[in-house]
Amino acid sequence: MTDADPSPAGAILLTPDGSRTAVSARYGEAYGSRHGAAAQARHVFVEGSGTHAHPTPRVLEVGFGLGVNFRATLAECARRGAPLEYVAYEFDPAPVDLLREVAEGGEGSEHSAWEELLAGWGGPAPLTVRVPGLSLTVRCEDIRTAQLPREWATALYLDGFSPARNPEVWTPEVVGRLASALAPGGVLTTYSAAGHVRRALTGAGLEVERRPGPPGKREHLRAVRR
Repeated sequence: MTDADPSPAGAILLTPDGSRTAVSARYGEAYGSRHGAAAQARHVFVEGSGTHAHPTPRVLEVGFGLGVNFRATLAECARRGAPLEYVAYEFDPAPVDLLREVAEGGEGSEHSAWEELLAGWGGPAPLTVRVPGLSLTVRCEDIRTAQLPREWATALYLDGFSPARNPEVWTPEVVGRLASALAPGGVLTTYSAAGHVRRALTGAGLEVERRPGPPGKREHLRAVRR
């Protein structure tokens, strides 16, 4: 994510790795990294959580956004034939045309699951997609009060807008709830490296490490439930 973005709300941004992101009208910052949206999805979330090597990943995402992390995870699991269960929470769903335009030509965009997601976006909630090898649920709920699965996720993608713009997602109370959703050995990853985020993760009983960041960031955080 970025801090306050000078681009107009809804603007499509082409990032250096050839992928796209856009600027949120609500939060006034880009949904993904301006230095490489797809690169951040792979490095921080798919690889940072170990999902790229897990035989049966169960992913919980906070901040579905434009679906870049989902598509990166979908493409990786499809490539190696690994079954994927994916549950995402999104408080402020983006317009479907924005999801479609950002994804065009990108990884995972030709998968039948992505096409079904676009077809059902904006319909009755929660949105569910079931195709061979994949179970996806997108819940349009406030993560502070949503009912989360307990001890379920092998990976948790904490990808809300920045603490400066969306502080409610990064409080010790919310982080503690997210930690409870991790299965033993599960990994929480986030693009943030802020000190108060690190302390909240540690306070929730997770083993936290700084990891080299994606393009444009020196480091990000990875936290494991032992």
